[in-house]
Amino acid sequence: MAATIRLMKFGKRGYPTYRIVVLDKRKKRDGSYLEKLGVYNPHTVPATFTFDEAKLDAWVKKGAIISEGMRKLLKNKKK
Repeated sequence: MAATIRLMKFGKRGYPTYRIVVLDKRKKRDGSYLEKLGVYNPHTVPATFTFDEAKLDAWVKKGAIISEGMRKLLKNKKK
């Protein structure tokens, strides 16, 4: 099974927040997921971005692919 780490949109219309999840690559964005790794809220100042680094590293070692949007967030977090 090919897993991917990506953002899952939820919240009110016009005020989305995101869950950082691991799911099967073939599933829809808002489908069922394997594990929740954290949350991202772009509406707070500064934006809230929390996730479990140990779980993220474990999934990457298992072969999970990080999505493009998630990769951008991680890059900005490390700065």
